[in-house]
Amino acid sequence: MNWVIAGLPLHPLLVHASVILIPLAALCTILTLVWPAARRRLGIVTPLLAFAALGATILTVQAGEALAQIITPTALSGAHVAIGETVRPWVFGLFLVAAAQWLWFRYFGTGQKYGARIPSPGTRTVLTVVLAVAVALTSVGSVVSVVVVGDSGARAVWSPVVDGTK
Repeated sequence: MNWVIAGLPLHPLLVHASVILIPLAALCTILTLVWPAARRRLGIVTPLLAFAALGATILTVQAGEALAQIITPTALSGAHVAIGETVRPWVFGLFLVAAAQWLWFRYFGTGQKYGARIPSPGTRTVLTVVLAVAVALTSVGSVVSVVVVGDSGARAVWSPVVDGTK
């Protein structure tokens, strides 16, 4: 695929979708966990946002790999490419956790369709705590990874300009 439109590489354009969708999906996933009113209102929107963030991330990484092949490599761009690979697993985890959380509260929550299949309150508590920890880890991890990668990308692009080497 040609990752250029009208002479502009797609990577810097697609980055904006990831930078918006990843924190938004993480925020909605956390809100869904801790706020029942948000859980009812957001419903399936949260895992769909996480899925959109995953799609945007995959496209952004692919466009970045294509861009890396046509630019003159520097130490900063090499570092950006290397740590850019860390975002995908975090966002994939965020999507899985958001989907699992939606399924948990929609079908296995107290009073829900399959809620009686987990009769033990202890088991229910353990599963809810495991889900909460997974939500916290993937939400924070995905946001931190996108910030770190974005910072390295900005340094790769702007440091030569600021330092006067470009």
